[in-house]
Order: sequence, then structure tokens, then C-alpha cells
Amino acid sequence: MKTRNLACLAAAVVLALGLAGCGERPQVIGEKNAGTTVTRDTRPWQGDPLTFQAPYTRGDKASWENSLKLRQQGQNEYVRIGGQ
Repeated sequence: MKTRNLACLAAAVVLALGLAGCGERPQVIGEKNAGTTVTRDTRPWQGDPLTFQAPYTRGDKASWENSLKLRQQGQNEYVRIGGQ
């Protein structure tokens, strides 16, 4: 009898924990949580180029845009296979 009560108690605890994991917190638009919002950011052309990016002059927007165009042309299948 004692074993049966213990098994029922264990099953009730497991069921309660399982149902507690199914709950969802309310989501509010515009809610700010620590670590989820960017407080300051730089323009993309003001940073150093990464190793996988086409080189550009730091701080020069036109140079950065030209490197993006170069990258896009490298991904264009028509240009890669010699098409139009």
C-alpha cells in the first residue's frame, strides 16, 4: 500500500512538472529585455572588412557598396556561366 501511494505521488509530481513546462509567458510588443536590444551600432562601411568579404576602404560608403556589387555578381549564375 505504501509503495502504491509513493508511486501515485511520483506520478503526480511528474505530471505537474510536465504541465508546468507547457506554459507560455505573455509576449508584449516593445518589451525590452536585457541583452535583446542593440543600444548602439555602427554603419556597415565603418567597420573592418571580414575575412570572407571583398576588401573595401573603411569609412567609405561607395567602396563598401562596390564590394557588395562585386559579391553579388560573383553569386549571379548567368555571369558565372558566361551568359548575358
